[in-house]
Amino acid sequence: MSRPEEVRSTVTASYTRAVLQLGTGCCGGGAKGVAARVAGYQSEELAALPADAVANSFGCGNPVAFAGVQEGQVVLDLGSGAGIDLLLAARKVGPTGKVIGVDMTEAMIERARANAAAAGLSNVEVRRGIIEELPVESSSVDWVISNCVINLSPEKDRVFAEIARVLKPGGRVLVSDIVAEDLPAAVRENPDLHCQCVAGAISEAEYLAALEQAGFTEASVEDRLFYDPEQLQALVESELAGQAASCCGSSLADLSADLVASFAGKVWSARVSATKPV
Repeated sequence: MSRPEEVRSTVTASYTRAVLQLGTGCCGGGAKGVAARVAGYQSEELAALPADAVANSFGCGNPVAFAGVQEGQVVLDLGSGAGIDLLLAARKVGPTGKVIGVDMTEAMIERARANAAAAGLSNVEVRRGIIEELPVESSSVDWVISNCVINLSPEKDRVFAEIARVLKPGGRVLVSDIVAEDLPAAVRENPDLHCQCVAGAISEAEYLAALEQAGFTEASVEDRLFYDPEQLQALVESELAGQAASCCGSSLADLSADLVASFAGKVWSARVSATKPV
């Protein structure tokens, strides 16, 4: 098994366990943990969605919140999970539009389809695949969104190239993702922290450079969500609560004591946007 395949296998197993275990999660807990309180979702938005879609969200932001998504457009969600952003986007595009989700975890795909049905939405389609090789036609979507997923990819350049391929000319990408600066080597090499969306995160500068390398213009950071030490500690504690093992299968106890000191000021959520040239 190659290194990228090994990483994807570990992440898939991680999120399968997370979605099947009530109250646990990856990526700092997502909407199952403390992060939901600062992720950017409005209470009225969440109240209108199936509870399962909210409970099984592992995002670090709300990529649909400030998007100029219009009725009749096509939106693609990378790593769509249980479907929280799929459902929000589906309401924006309306019955004449379409929302496509791509995920590599079968348990997540089943949840997303069930949640779309529970929400009464017929304009949502969920496909199984990896974000480095999207099962989507070229130049077929108006928007690509993603929520705390690209950091998990072991081949980010392929992801950005695929985003450029599937977008229509003039289409836009808007993602919320964890970014990181100057993380210690011990953190970068820790598989538990990779599953928690930390170890695989790149810097803002690397993010923008990768988008530009893929041919995008107007690449910029539109918003940032900084985690203070107390929030970081709460995120770790929410992960540890009731868990004997981490998302990736080994103990998180050894990580918690050093987490705040190692991460404070070095890890945050960024909303990044770019445009595919006409």
